[in-house]
Amino acid sequence: MAVPLIDRLGLNPRERRLVTLMLMVVGVLAVLGIPIALASLVHSRDADNQELSAAISAVQGARSQVRDRQAHKDAFATRYAKKAPSLAGYLEQTAHQEKLEVTDSVDRPEQPHGKRYTERSTSAHLKKAGMYPIAKFLESLEKSGYPIDVSRLNIRRRVGEPDSYDVEVGVSAYDRHEAPATSPSASPSVDEGSKDKQP
Repeated sequence: MAVPLIDRLGLNPRERRLVTLMLMVVGVLAVLGIPIALASLVHSRDADNQELSAAISAVQGARSQVRDRQAHKDAFATRYAKKAPSLAGYLEQTAHQEKLEVTDSVDRPEQPHGKRYTERSTSAHLKKAGMYPIAKFLESLEKSGYPIDVSRLNIRRRVGEPDSYDVEVGVSAYDRHEAPATSPSASPSVDEGSKDKQP
């Protein structure tokens, strides 16, 4: 017959009770500790998963922002890649398509905008124009695909003539110039000096 381990230790009754009580406490702690440890581990994994999900969401959001910026950059480059033609001739041609007549046009001097852009502008006059053809004319300019915009618009109604207007329209075209390729051996001070001497 097997002798219990406590009996083999040769303990008195009081010591036996203490050892038994300690073994019960250890058993309870073991029974409760394992689920608590597992719950803590699961909670830690959940926190890690949430952080990982947040990081993935941030990356996905950044990707969409990068795509939007690249699309905007491509559209910007495409717009300026198509240089506007001579404005006086273009205005006359566009007006003719809408049954309008350009009575006169005046080209303004070119204006530089920074180092890469130049503004060309032309002012034109339309006489005895109806409002609908004027609107279609302006819409055609807007949808031209060229980097141009209507910078001035003055419409005066002709007295005693229904749906008849005199129009002064100013149109500006913006030309983009690519930066010249500089050699690595060129001195920055020399480049700046040569730029200042250019008209």
